[in-house]
Amino acid sequence: MNAGLPDLTGRVAVVTGATGGMGQIIATDLAGAGAHVVTVARSPARADALRARIGPQATTRLDVVTADLSRRADVVTAAKTILDRHDQIHILINNAGAHFPEHRVSPDGIEMHIALDYLAAYGMTTLLDAPLRRGRARVVNVASDTLNDTRQIKLASRPRPATLDLAGIDDLAALNPAAGFVPFEAYARAKLMTVTAGYALAHDFAADGVTVNALHPGIVATDIIDDLIPPLLRPLRTLIRRSLLTPAEGASSATRIAIDPHLSGVTGRYFNRDTESRTPPVSHDPTTQQRLLALSHAHFAA
Repeated sequence: MNAGLPDLTGRVAVVTGATGGMGQIIATDLAGAGAHVVTVARSPARADALRARIGPQATTRLDVVTADLSRRADVVTAAKTILDRHDQIHILINNAGAHFPEHRVSPDGIEMHIALDYLAAYGMTTLLDAPLRRGRARVVNVASDTLNDTRQIKLASRPRPATLDLAGIDDLAALNPAAGFVPFEAYARAKLMTVTAGYALAHDFAADGVTVNALHPGIVATDIIDDLIPPLLRPLRTLIRRSLLTPAEGASSATRIAIDPHLSGVTGRYFNRDTESRTPPVSHDPTTQQRLLALSHAHFAA
């Protein structure tokens, strides 16, 4: 058992994005504390590496569901597989995500940041509704503080929050279009969508004791950071990475929100590492929240 975590024996923890960076540390720590960890992985080789990292305990404490979470059908199938195997889920950490330097769309016609960085988390949370409620689960959505400031080089100008205007939008495929595409802003918008929907879902889940919170784990030296470093600073990439948080430091913030007894019942919040923080006003707008939920529901109902 991990001495730094409480005994999680008998608990089921679903962790997406668990085969790299922070995710593999989160999964390993939860399994080490006794939890039965379920992860969704696209790459069998990386899933095998996670099993090796966890060690002999992986035989009884790790389930791997193979799926590509940027694909609607795979999200639905993965959730059904988990539903068939587990009556209760006690922890859901939506950690899957990526940054795409060029405009790409998923097989469903959705821009890839929205498909993977938003819809994967929304889909897993809503499709696993019943076992989450039965387990009085804690849901943690790993976001990014780029939603509060989309500037890559932060000099004298004011922060530039991500935007989310759903007026006239009838399909999520219309968001982050190719025309005028700015990768960093597209990434931040998807993270803003995750937080916005999370606030609304927190309200819906509250009656059954499920909490939904979002987290910026800090600027962590993971694979994503290489894409996020602006071209002007890329010659300094190695030096920059040395100044960042380690994946273990980032993972600890996500795990804390999922298990800390002092956060029992705390829901609908956004944390910048260990400190509760604010998000753009649009994320709290009820009309935007409900429109986003409707569009997201329609995506999975198609």
